Amino acid sequence: MNTDHFSFTADTTSSGVIQHDFTMGEVTGALWSPESGAEHAPLVLMGHGGGNHRKSPAMVGRAQLLVIQGGFHVAVIDAPGHGGRPRTAYDESEIAAMQQAMASGEPVGEIVVRYNAHLAERAVPEWRAALDALQKLPEIGADGPVGYYGLNMGTAIGVPLTAVEPRITAAVFGLHWPEALAEYARRITVPIEYALQWDDEYIPRASGLALFDAFASKEKSLHVNSGAHKELPRFEAESAVRFFARHLVREVPTPA
Repeated sequence: MNTDHFSFTADTTSSGVIQHDFTMGEVTGALWSPESGAEHAPLVLMGHGGGNHRKSPAMVGRAQLLVIQGGFHVAVIDAPGHGGRPRTAYDESEIAAMQQAMASGEPVGEIVVRYNAHLAERAVPEWRAALDALQKLPEIGADGPVGYYGLNMGTAIGVPLTAVEPRITAAVFGLHWPEALAEYARRITVPIEYALQWDDEYIPRASGLALFDAFASKEKSLHVNSGAHKELPRFEAESAVRFFARHLVREVPTPA
């Protein structure tokens, strides 16, 4: 993908956070940055969940938390077929199949795993091109630390991305099945934080544990909370900020 087509389309500022909307060809995205002190701050790439988009409430809330509490830059791009991006006939077919299964109370995991794997094949090259373009910005730079944060479909895309992208050095994942991701997880050795809902009505407990177990990282933490799939506690977002602060913020040596 040609990063020469990367351009900002709008800027807004609120509570010390600057939001830049951008496009890269047909890909739409957003970058949140500190209003001041943003020079070469670490960059966190953030993937949204299925059916959502780059500026859904969860994405905006997590981005603001990462900027305000951590001082990070945060970038989100719309996944294929999400946000304002057009859907293919395959997208429409898989979405209809998921909705029908959920409405009838049938297991939805097989469909979600299959469709998310398809989306990951399309999205991983887009994410790598977006990272190329973002690192050309003077406030980010080519040598700064990069993390990835994504749950649900954000994990389905983020695990394959992290497996092939050496610039990502820490990641937060969670809430997904292992079938299409375990092989990628075995190639990941960077620090990992993983969220799992103990009473998830969609993802069997053993499946969530199997994906966590597959990561080859020497440092990995499992965060288990009671509750259903959509009841992940909000304090897990604050934990993600602390995780990235530990692994992405470079300490300045104290003069002797």
